[in-house]
Amino acid sequence: MTRSVYVTGIDRGDGRQVVELGVMELLTRQVDRVGVFRPLLHHGPDRLFDLLRARYRLTQDPATVYGMDYHEASTLQAEHGTDELVSTLVERFHGVARDYDVVLVLGTDFADTQFPDELSLNARLANEFGASVISVVGGRKQTAESVAAETHNAFRAYEGLGCDVLAMVVNRVAPADRTEIAERLGDSRLPLPVPCYVVPDEPALSAPTVAQITHALGGKVLLGDDSGLARDALNFVFGGAMLPNFLNALTPGCLVVTPGDRADLVVGALAAHSAGTPPIAGVLLTLNERPSEEVLTLAARLAPGTPVVAVETGSFLTASELFSMEGKLSAVTPRKAETALGLFERYVDTAELRGRVSAPSSDRITPMMFEHTLLEQARSERRRVVLPEGTEERVLHAAEVILRRNVCDLTLLGPVEQIRKKAADLGIDLGDSMLVDPATSEWRDSFAEKYAQFRAHKNVSIELAHDVVSDVNYFGTMMVQEGLADGMVSGSVHSTAATIRPAFEIIKTKPDADIVSSVFFMCLADKVLVYGDCAVNPDPNAEQLADIAVQSAATARRFGVEPRIAMLSYSTGTSGSGADVDKVREATEIVRARRPDLLIEGPIQYDAAVEPSVAATKLPDSEVAGQATVLIFPDLNTGNNTYKAVQRSAGALAVGPVLQGLRKPVNDLSRGALVQDIVTTVAITAIQAQTAAR
Repeated sequence: MTRSVYVTGIDRGDGRQVVELGVMELLTRQVDRVGVFRPLLHHGPDRLFDLLRARYRLTQDPATVYGMDYHEASTLQAEHGTDELVSTLVERFHGVARDYDVVLVLGTDFADTQFPDELSLNARLANEFGASVISVVGGRKQTAESVAAETHNAFRAYEGLGCDVLAMVVNRVAPADRTEIAERLGDSRLPLPVPCYVVPDEPALSAPTVAQITHALGGKVLLGDDSGLARDALNFVFGGAMLPNFLNALTPGCLVVTPGDRADLVVGALAAHSAGTPPIAGVLLTLNERPSEEVLTLAARLAPGTPVVAVETGSFLTASELFSMEGKLSAVTPRKAETALGLFERYVDTAELRGRVSAPSSDRITPMMFEHTLLEQARSERRRVVLPEGTEERVLHAAEVILRRNVCDLTLLGPVEQIRKKAADLGIDLGDSMLVDPATSEWRDSFAEKYAQFRAHKNVSIELAHDVVSDVNYFGTMMVQEGLADGMVSGSVHSTAATIRPAFEIIKTKPDADIVSSVFFMCLADKVLVYGDCAVNPDPNAEQLADIAVQSAATARRFGVEPRIAMLSYSTGTSGSGADVDKVREATEIVRARRPDLLIEGPIQYDAAVEPSVAATKLPDSEVAGQATVLIFPDLNTGNNTYKAVQRSAGALAVGPVLQGLRKPVNDLSRGALVQDIVTTVAITAIQAQTAAR
């Protein structure tokens, strides 16, 4: 039977979408087929489902998501009674549920006056659907005492109506009250028998974006790009004062609202943004007044990408409209989604909640499930990763995602003011990230001395060492070596050699590793395979190939892939001979002697390694053939071409290369790496650092 989770509340304004998004993230980590059902819907776009469909690549027909709209429900209830309404919704729900392993049900929004007792309706639907309930209680602008009391009342209400309550979530509480509310809810005199999570209010989630404001007010974009328009307007500063007083009123993330003829305020605000004191969301010009072209040209140079928008309404009406707007989670606000998930994962014990959901486990591992697992593992033991390419736009965007999702701590290298300005121009908040300029860092002298010692056998002078460690990749590697960072990720604008050479010179190999090698995680539609070595060693000998196999098996197991090793060749078993196949055969025997606990087969052809039907003919008694998970290629030429062929032809997600064999983790990015590739590689590096520290 399909397991369903019904997320509901007790009133409007509880910020429930954060919980719905968080639960969806949790469910998609566990199972491949997750459906969505919303019993009642108001007319108009469903931004949350659009977000879920885009983010989780749902293939569900949108027409099956909705039970019915409120008007149809009201009419049906009036003419045939509540039982008929519920019966119809149950029938439509089961029409969806039969096609999925688990269904996320999005409860009603408590906004329709024709259903005055929506709590009872949600409870009955949850019971009829056979769904467990997660109830959300809003805590905005309430005292700690009243929030705690309302949470107890909400639990008793749903439990009293027969619901299986999985957990209570108190959302949007004042950050200063969070601890007191948690203590009240944990009071042994009034214990809740289910987990209760207290999530603080996050202004960035309720702040409208500049794009939302522009659309709502019918504004015209004079300057700025999509990244700038995606910024959150955390507050509003209205320009009427003289410039010095106006500048003092600016706050981080504010939207400046001023008549277009106040060129001094426009330029002043953008100049302050350019200097990072403080970075603003943008400028809104009222009464459709535009500054001169000279002012706009200067503004574009001062703060590239920062939006300047003209609207026709005057300052008073504009202010009234602005204060009535509230940000929404949607497919076009990915930053809000990352913020919401980061908030959920920080304050909700997702491991505990996942255990209570007890969704059916799946043998399939999809690319999305694998990526989710990586982020969760990285978050479990926080590590610090250094990113030498701190001024690169993709790296900055990736850093924002990593910080919003609380994946790990970050250090960015490069000219500090240049990093800050680039981040401000992109509307990126780097939070508590450490920014370090190797050219001026207090660590440079000590790094130079130690590097000269490491390379004394190469007659490296202290003067040359100073120059070497000024390079961002060498500096980052020295940070890892000296324990100032736990791992490093570079390569988005540097060659592979420039990224990994410092690690070979400084960090060196583990005591039990003969060479440094690499693997790719090949995320196919329903499983993850490990390919090695496709990036580092051109033509390993038998000993080296055996070492690659052992390292790759350890890497696979660390990332949740049970290793069954296939030593690939152009022949299977004893059918072939020659130097190349003999090398693979010898490497296989070395692994068996060194690690008799590992399942390994070789030499074996690729099809016999992964296809059960082929394996049944060629190696019917093998424990590996047909179900290999770690595939070791005989040389770089074969491995590199194969991974690229599978990536392109099968549409596989290739994660890597992930370096293995180093004492501390350093990983290389493709120069064509996307933002998500960088995020994933940083998570992998953090996980490797967890292992290295044990």
